[in-house]
Amino acid sequence: MSIRQCTLRDSFNVTGKGLHTGAKVSLSVKPDLENTGIKFCRIDLPSFPVIAALAENVVETSRSTVIENNGVKVATIEHLMAALWSMGVDNALIELNGPEVPILDGSAAIWVKNIEEVGIVEQNSCRKYYEVQKRISYRMDERDSEITAYPDNNYTISVHVDFNSKVVGKQYAAFDMENQFAEAIAPCRTFVFFHEMAPLIEKGYIKGGDLSNAIVVIENPIVGPQAQSLVEKVPNLSLQQLATPGYVTEGGLRYENEIARHKMLDLMGDLALIGVRLKGHILATRPGHSINTEFAKVMRKTIKMSEEDCPYRYDHDASPVLSTEEIMKLLPHRTPMLLVDKVVALESDQILGVKQISMSDPWFQGHFPDEPVMPGVLQVEAMAQCGGLLVMSQIENPKDYSTYFLKLDEVKFRHKVVPGDTLVLAVYLVAPVRRGIGILNGRAYVGKTLVCEATMTVLMQKKD
Repeated sequence: MSIRQCTLRDSFNVTGKGLHTGAKVSLSVKPDLENTGIKFCRIDLPSFPVIAALAENVVETSRSTVIENNGVKVATIEHLMAALWSMGVDNALIELNGPEVPILDGSAAIWVKNIEEVGIVEQNSCRKYYEVQKRISYRMDERDSEITAYPDNNYTISVHVDFNSKVVGKQYAAFDMENQFAEAIAPCRTFVFFHEMAPLIEKGYIKGGDLSNAIVVIENPIVGPQAQSLVEKVPNLSLQQLATPGYVTEGGLRYENEIARHKMLDLMGDLALIGVRLKGHILATRPGHSINTEFAKVMRKTIKMSEEDCPYRYDHDASPVLSTEEIMKLLPHRTPMLLVDKVVALESDQILGVKQISMSDPWFQGHFPDEPVMPGVLQVEAMAQCGGLLVMSQIENPKDYSTYFLKLDEVKFRHKVVPGDTLVLAVYLVAPVRRGIGILNGRAYVGKTLVCEATMTVLMQKKD
């Protein structure tokens, strides 16, 4: 791979139908300037709105990856994103005259073929890489899915899938830069289990789906009126195919583990939404668009925090967002355990708090009389209180709830904190709170120096 950014040497055009809408869409993929990334432009709408292909713009993942900006959406972007990113394209403008990228044959093979035909060209700016320094993990318990990034000198991916299916079984796929994406991953087609497909057909959610662009997995024989109804609605589907458990698709499977390889393809497309190339090993268990894109958001936040010594600057003279009095309305803590003096920035998923360290703080009497140092556990507690303010500020009747530690991970103390320091507490909500459980990433700074960091899992529980 080039150390410099790349774009297409020339444009190419593709026309096809959307998998979900069935609408005919024409699409052009064009070269773009360096440092602009990959963007989608809806040329069928007034003012030609543009949507950046970044994780924070993902708004839906139920049946494909959908991005949105100011109410304008583009759906089913994952295969095209995987092809562009994996073939080395950093900057491109995708113009389309509809709401969904064409499904084509259900894989990324046609996208790759067009990219190879027009070629790519190097640009002046260097590529941006993020080197994974420590284990970064995200889990969805309700789906029993997990994605973890580990340090590695190259970009490698391992995918494990298990649908509790007697037809698919347990499958595994792996990818590294020596693996040929064009040959090993791109040709793998999307798939659907019959028990999931039938309701989607009835509701009109896969108007563009047929055996030319998808693999249908049949677990149990389908016979009778239900089978006849499906044969009438799905081109080239026969009663004999429905009566036999197995895979139904044109031409048979392209690989024995095509299901796992397609999950790899989707994952690569969704991880391209990080917008920065990775050096690290990605281990994914039961991946899907939902966890893929949530993990991409986690990675973008992690990268943002690593790019600056302190992610925020604040005006000491500016009025706080939350004063001490307002903080005490949200938190039960009181002196000497109230460890946040004021909040100077507060958004839906991040907060910046301040704690002034003084020799009059009670812990300095014994920690230590001749060398006063703020205890590390209190630095973590201060970050946790900031995290509590972040989540409590978004719920009704916060006094009815308490927050508790469930787990601390990756705790590091990098520099001592002493009287006279101003402790700046930057806390990010890693993912939306689910079932009262939140994961927070916190960093504490003195000036530009990172002094403490931790990943905190907390429980919000209603008081008895």
